[in-house]
This record gives sequence, C-alpha cells and structure tokens, in this order.
Amino acid sequence: MGNYSVLVVDDEAGIRQSLADVLQDEGYRVAAVDSGEACLDFLAKGKCDVILLDVWLPGMDGLETLERVRALQDSPVVVMISGHGTIETAVRATKKGAFDFIEKPLSIEKTLLTLKHAVEELKLSAQNRQLRQELAGKHRIIGDSVPMKALRQQLGLAAPTNGRVLVYGESGTGKELVANALHQKSMRAEGPFVEVNCAAIPEELIESELLGHIKGSFTGAVEDKTGKFEQADGGTLFLDEIGDMSLRTQSKVLRVIEEQRFSPLGSKKDLRVDVRVVAATNKNLEDEIQKGSFREDLFFRLNVIPFYVPPLREHPEDIPELATYFLGAFARDYGRRPKHFCEPALKVLLSYRWPGNVRELRNLVERMVIMVPGDRIERRHLPPTLSNPYGQSAASRGGPSGFSSLQEARAAYERDYILRKLEENHGNVSHTAEVLGLERSHLYRKMKTLGIAYKE
Repeated sequence: MGNYSVLVVDDEAGIRQSLADVLQDEGYRVAAVDSGEACLDFLAKGKCDVILLDVWLPGMDGLETLERVRALQDSPVVVMISGHGTIETAVRATKKGAFDFIEKPLSIEKTLLTLKHAVEELKLSAQNRQLRQELAGKHRIIGDSVPMKALRQQLGLAAPTNGRVLVYGESGTGKELVANALHQKSMRAEGPFVEVNCAAIPEELIESELLGHIKGSFTGAVEDKTGKFEQADGGTLFLDEIGDMSLRTQSKVLRVIEEQRFSPLGSKKDLRVDVRVVAATNKNLEDEIQKGSFREDLFFRLNVIPFYVPPLREHPEDIPELATYFLGAFARDYGRRPKHFCEPALKVLLSYRWPGNVRELRNLVERMVIMVPGDRIERRHLPPTLSNPYGQSAASRGGPSGFSSLQEARAAYERDYILRKLEENHGNVSHTAEVLGLERSHLYRKMKTLGIAYKE
C-alpha cells in the first residue's frame, strides 16, 4: 500500500502512535496530528489519500472537521472513528460525506479492512475520472473555424440546461457527437446516454424499442423488454433521424415528452421518467410538416434549442486538424506508428467536397492508417475519386483520367453515382436502394466494398 497515504487525526497520543505503527507495517505512508485545526493545516500544505478522523476532538470537533475537509477540491476519503459511537452520529457523519464509521476500541482487522475498502474507492474514482477524460476527448468538437467556434459556444450555453435540443445537419456531419457533447457537459453527465436510430428500426418495432413491452404483449414478445425511455431515466435520450419516425410513433413520443410518463406495450401500469430529449435530423422538418409526414406539435416541442452542424465543405480549414486527430486516434487503436499527410496529399483533401462529410474523412484516414506501410501518406495513396476537383465525378469532367485499370475506373464511377444518389436522398440508405432498384442489404454490401461510409 506504499502508494497510499493515511492521516490519523486523534487527540490521544497512544492511539496515534499505535495506528501509525500498524499502518506503516502494512505499507501505508502515515502522518498523525492531534486536532481538527492541525488536520486542515496539514491539508493546506499537502495531500493525503485517506483520513482516520476521531469524532471527539478538542476545539473543532470531528464532524465540523469532516464538513470542511469534504468542501476541499479533490478531498481525501474520510473514515470516522469514535469511542462513543451512536447511530445518530454515524448517520450525521455519512450525510456529511464520511466513507465509513468505526468504533473504539479499534479492531485492527476492522480498521485494515475499512482502509482496504477506502483505497478501492479511491481506485474506482481515479478510473472514473480517467474514463470521463477519455470520453470527453472522444466527444470533443474539433476545429478552429468560425462555424465550429460558434457551435462550441452554443454547446456551452445549452448543455447545463434541461432544454430540448434539435440538431440539424447532413448525414456524417457529427450530429451524434454534438448530442454526446451536450450530455457530457450537462448536469445529467452521471446519468445514461441512450441512442435510438429511428431510421434503422422497422416501424412495427420502434414503439417497443422506445417504450418497452411485457411478455406476451404481441407475437414474438417472449420476454419483458425495457424501453429506451426507461433506460435513459435520469439522463439523455438521443433520437437520431427523428424525421424518419412514423406519425403514429411521433404521437406516442410527444406524449412521453410532455408528461414524462408512459406505459410499456401490453401494460396498464404508468412509468414515470426524467429524460432530456435531444433529437437530430438530416431533413428539413418544416418541409416534412407541409407534406403531412411530421407533426407540427412535436416539432415545436423538440425545437426549443436548434443546433446546426455545418457540412465539412463549409469549414474546409478544419480538415488538417481533423485529419491529424483521426491519424493519432487510429494509430493508437491499431498499435501503429504515427503517420502524417504530405503537402500534396493534404491539398487533395482540402479540394475535395466531402459529400459524406466528417464521417467520410474519418473512414478515409482509418483506411490510410491500415493500408499505407510508411509514415508518410502521399497523394498516390489516396483514392482516385478524391483527386476530382470539388468532388465532381469523373463522368462530369468529360472522361476518365488517372485510373490504372478498367476495374478501378468502373469502381470510381459506381462510387460517384451512389454518393450522388445518397446525397439526393439525404443519406437515407433505404430510399437510395429503392431509387437504384436494389435490395437494401445489397446496397449496404456494395457501399462497404466501395468504401462509402454509412451509419447502422
């Protein structure tokens, strides 16, 4: 336990000495003081991991000392000790933030076990902080362009509130990233973040997915299912591609948002929840309202704080920073040496219009990290379609050039055509497959083969 330090606070010299001897033998680094005032002076000059704090002290008593210790930033874990312990004192100590309460005469076994649990608590707290930092890094909004700075500023204002947010943006711009960042910066950050892709779930299953169901409520319901609203209780529910939700489901969602209660399918029991809803869409919902495919009342409920995530072509100055970030992230993920784009390759990235937006850039960088053997990513390593000025297809420029084989040219043409159709259908794979006369599964396989990014 040599990495952990313990401060003993007790006015009896014999107890201070005996505890110090035992704990040092167990490998703890130990210091000891005789009063609450001396404890605070010690913490003002340095830190410790755990405090063993006597309740009955001269001057400032243990409970007041506890309160002042817990008010410090990164305060130690505090274990209270007392020769006159009562349930009332233990309850008061726990409410003020004590980790545990042990009575005199001290049992060495009980004291060491309590300290072991306190150290485990410290380890868990450290791991949680590290995970939170890693999570914050993954959900960082990258870019110093004016649109990205404005987006971060808007996030800072909206995140600490409970206001519902509607995120607009083309497919692949990072709407899920914005929703995650909102959650991580909110007062609900300790709660769950639950995502539902409304476009990916069949209409007949979306209600069950959102509200849950009980066993036997419909054919195939072989066991109880907890819905996403219940899973998100105390946290944030992210409804991605809300524009693809059926009118029937929209009415159910509207009721839950308004009343914060619902009944799972097949149940007569109401469940109450506390959920912040963040929705996202790549459609113009006002146009969808005019068409009669989206409820106006739901739109107004969701559109309390509108966010717009710009397509990558509107802030190309952020491409070098994004590419560098993705290169570092994928190099760590795959255990590869760091790579960099040489200047001619970077110029190609800057001239391309990125119809798949940041997701397309991310997928390209992942491919480069995996496939390029050296540390430098040169222009010749990039897919030929990226060399098309402004993202135009080879066909629109009047003929194929730069292709080393017929197969490469055919793949480039096919990729361009599918990307255009995806853009025309706002990234909706089902609609695009219908336009192309393909099965959706067939289109998914073809997109994967051609390196076209899509979201499940």
